[in-house]
Amino acid sequence: MSQWDKLVAAILTRDASLRFEDLYKALVKLGYTPGQPKGGSSHYTFRKAGCAPITLPRHAPMKKAYINLVSEAVKADLEVEQDG
Repeated sequence: MSQWDKLVAAILTRDASLRFEDLYKALVKLGYTPGQPKGGSSHYTFRKAGCAPITLPRHAPMKKAYINLVSEAVKADLEVEQDG
């Protein structure tokens, strides 16, 4: 199993040990563009055409709600791949 497959599996099972870096890597690989607002904010907003933006704070541990947001994005991407 590749590292990408392991990361996707962890996201889909909503593993509480996921870090910001893991979610960042997954969203970028899915085609989201990261952006950090100026002014010292610790939140990154990930945008992708046709998808709702996802905002994640850069802190540890990641709250379950943020992992759920990324999990839903991964599920939607996998469904598109299967249908396409």
